[in-house]
Amino acid sequence: MKILFIGGTGNISAASVRLAVQHQHDVFVLNRGKRPLSDFGIEGVTSLIGDIHDEASVRQVLGDHHFDAVANFIAFKPEEIARDIRLFNGRCGQYLFIGSASAYQKPLVQPVITESTPLKNPYWEYSRNKIACEEACMKAYREVDFPVTIVRPSLTYETVIPVAIGGWEDFAIVERMRQGKPVLVHGDGSSLWTITHSRDFAKGFVGLIGNQQVLGEAFHITSDELLTWNQIYDAVSIAAGAGPAVKVHVPSAFIAKMDKSMEGSLLGNKAVSTIFDNSKIKRVVPAYKAEISFQNGIRDTLAWFEADPKRCVISEGSHRIMDSVIEKYLSIFDAL
Repeated sequence: MKILFIGGTGNISAASVRLAVQHQHDVFVLNRGKRPLSDFGIEGVTSLIGDIHDEASVRQVLGDHHFDAVANFIAFKPEEIARDIRLFNGRCGQYLFIGSASAYQKPLVQPVITESTPLKNPYWEYSRNKIACEEACMKAYREVDFPVTIVRPSLTYETVIPVAIGGWEDFAIVERMRQGKPVLVHGDGSSLWTITHSRDFAKGFVGLIGNQQVLGEAFHITSDELLTWNQIYDAVSIAAGAGPAVKVHVPSAFIAKMDKSMEGSLLGNKAVSTIFDNSKIKRVVPAYKAEISFQNGIRDTLAWFEADPKRCVISEGSHRIMDSVIEKYLSIFDAL
């Protein structure tokens, strides 16, 4: 099949591109070409250089190409979906929109999430925009037969550190752990979460490509491994060679009040236990199975960071936020 990935070099998407190549698909990658695709372990694809946000120039780059599938990993607002509909309606057999599992209803009414769980997130604009994107996709599917499939990843990692506070592309959390400094953990650390390795996600995602039975449908693709946030932070710290993390537990609402930027990702996502029922993706892609445990995957991730010192960026801002929240909370707690 002829597949176009828009983006294709990100933390989630690169693994899917590599797997599609391994499956001998004819893979095209559209991005701005700022770095060679080989930097992301991507070989054997056709590179199209263009900025998806410049519709006219992208239309020229696409030329007369027709694709069996188009996967957009970098659409975040409904106007970007409207643009993609203009670009690809009639020139692709399937359009895969990468949404977000953070769009599911918060707070949860039931602990186990299926694809029919309502989409509603009053805390996080990012999630509300993803919901609006899904609505635009489905409206186009109903009205003009736009061949959409919606995919909702949850916290997915390979080249990021997937902790709730102080990680992602920032290496500060690892530095703190190695120095024996306390790390900030929301709540009491006992809520359950699911973290998925990008290579596992790719198996489900690539399995959906070209399947005509999944048009107009939505799927989340996650691991079945359930971990508490305490276990997640400990796994990162142990992988860093520091033993179990020194943790300070602070209520999520307190953290969000001190740092408004964390309100969405905590209150609108990570503060509550989240358990995914993956029956639907397994039914459609029978070979799908998440096999990379977080304990093993995070070791690979830290090794990837440290293979290039330029990746080990340490944000002093992250240290300041964690230190200030911990100091303020402990001062109040000690005064009680």
